[in-house]
Amino acid sequence: MIYVYIASLTLANLLVAWMGPWVSPINAFLLIGLDLTLRDRLHDKWQGQNLSLRMGGMILAAGLLSFAINSSAGIIAVASFVAFTVSQMLDALVYQKMIRFEKWKRVNGSNAVGAGADSVIFPTIAFGGLMPEIVALQFAAKVAGGFVWSLILDSLSRNTNNTTA
Repeated sequence: MIYVYIASLTLANLLVAWMGPWVSPINAFLLIGLDLTLRDRLHDKWQGQNLSLRMGGMILAAGLLSFAINSSAGIIAVASFVAFTVSQMLDALVYQKMIRFEKWKRVNGSNAVGAGADSVIFPTIAFGGLMPEIVALQFAAKVAGGFVWSLILDSLSRNTNNTTA
């Protein structure tokens, strides 16, 4: 899960650096929705084990890797680091507050909050100003992508548990 998280965030950064703002909603659905959902799985796995430090390390690793692969992705890596750090902290707070709810509600409720923060912060830093259309498209795509990824990962988890039982 750790490598998938870092790889998907790095790929999202590099695609935006290469293709510009228009690819952000596509990234949001396919890659950032996955990262938001993986964060919640890691939250459960790492509970009480320096969750914030580990998540911050993965976000930093993705930013550094993005910059190492393409130094012109510097501002994208910085925007991603700031936006994802804030969104992941908010996601974690909401996820923990919703601990009494069913897993799918916790995951998707916290994803919506994280998606909102990331959707405003990332394009504002990366592209030098607030872009309402990109923010709205990113938010919708991240929430929808997170929902789809929550279903896929839940199904994969159930299949893995059934084959090992």
